[in-house]
Amino acid sequence: MSSPSSPDLSRRAPAPLKPFADSSLSTLVAGFVAMMTGYTSSLVLMFQAGRAAHLTDAQISSWIWALSIGMGLCTIGLSLRFRAPIVIAWSTPGAALLVASLPHVGYAQAIGAFIACALLLTAVGLTGWFDALMKKIPAGIASALLAGILFEIGIEIFRAAQFQTALVLAMFFTYLVVKRVAPRYAIVATLVIGTMVAGGLGLLDFSHFQIALAHPVLTMPAFSLSAIVSIGIPLFVVAMASQNVPGIAVLRADGYTTPSSPLIATTGLASLVLAPFGSHGINLAAITAAICTGREAHEDRTKRYTAALWCGVFYLIAGVFGATIAALFASLPKALVVSVAALALFGSIMSGLSNAMQDGKQREAALVTFMVTASGLTLLSIGSAFWGLVAGVLTQLVLTARKG
Repeated sequence: MSSPSSPDLSRRAPAPLKPFADSSLSTLVAGFVAMMTGYTSSLVLMFQAGRAAHLTDAQISSWIWALSIGMGLCTIGLSLRFRAPIVIAWSTPGAALLVASLPHVGYAQAIGAFIACALLLTAVGLTGWFDALMKKIPAGIASALLAGILFEIGIEIFRAAQFQTALVLAMFFTYLVVKRVAPRYAIVATLVIGTMVAGGLGLLDFSHFQIALAHPVLTMPAFSLSAIVSIGIPLFVVAMASQNVPGIAVLRADGYTTPSSPLIATTGLASLVLAPFGSHGINLAAITAAICTGREAHEDRTKRYTAALWCGVFYLIAGVFGATIAALFASLPKALVVSVAALALFGSIMSGLSNAMQDGKQREAALVTFMVTASGLTLLSIGSAFWGLVAGVLTQLVLTARKG
């Protein structure tokens, strides 16, 4: 029997947070690449939707400010709270939906629909039923979902090679060589060399870049049943199906057992607070999250939360400068951005495929999940991640159902 002075290991307090000590150059770069990938992939949708709805530049800038501040604070807060790389992003499918629907309602009514969507997200998180649902998804299917989500981004580097062959090849071989001798710095070196080569090839264009601070613009909501039905409810559906479900799958696939309900509730509350400033909703990230959850971010899984912290910091910086960030990213060649993102996701894609095929009883369902998700299928304005999950679960149920 232990003496009274012996420490009780079962009650030992968790190690104190040391974000700066746990951070490294690789986590900083992972955070930057995650932020850069998120903005360059869909920021244009916000401008497109705003212009179609005849919003002012100040309103569009406020929209980006609200999203960026919400994403930054939630990413930092949740990552510190759970010591896991929890990356928050805006709803890209939601932004695409708004391109078509926003011009048909008043902006105040759209704000009211954003609030309705946020209330639904908050309710889902607070009730806890999302956690129960996620626990029923087989591990192989979750891993296949992750691989399928990331696959389309991963192959972009080879598509880009058709148009910017010299730039992409320089980046690809830089990645391979540095991966061989110093794996932790492979993405860092690739980003540096890619930027230098792009400059040498005359592909960097800063002629339209200018710095301007964003100012939040408050819009009082107006509630309309038609706007809630046409915007609010579809936003909720695509947020859950295309963002939150795959976002949790990414965390699970990389070994993080963070409860999902607090994450959904927090993003719902943040969306509620920021909706009057233009935020159409912030949710869990999937593709950008995988950049921070994989081994490329840090060899030590317990320290990868710092990659998300850096991503959050970059979100806040982007929010302060609003639309200026769009001009900065527009200065970089698309081939450079997609190539860095693709290479940063190689490890996560390999891990997802490997884990998906481990269990022979789930292998066929996992394959179906991967193929449907990677196909880019969109039905009822809902993306392939949701339908891949549905197809995989149905396949598993049919193949394992007891014969009567």
